[in-house]
Amino acid sequence: MIIGEIQKVGTDKIIVTVKEFKGKTYVDVRNFFENDQGEMVPTKKGVSLTPENLDELIRLLGEAKKQLPQETDPGSTP
Repeated sequence: MIIGEIQKVGTDKIIVTVKEFKGKTYVDVRNFFENDQGEMVPTKKGVSLTPENLDELIRLLGEAKKQLPQETDPGSTP
């Protein structure tokens, strides 16, 4: 089941899916590219996460976001 996509350069996309493998549920975050037939094809670049690992990744991404410089809103005044 596709959850969503993030457009990258050209026709490349990051696609987030939920899938089952050997009786376990995973969240898969993977790069896809468009082949010559116009089909989106997965690459080896990506990761499959268990629900427990997903929670930890979300936490770590939140921490990483805090380390990024704050962007200013163009409509705000200093």
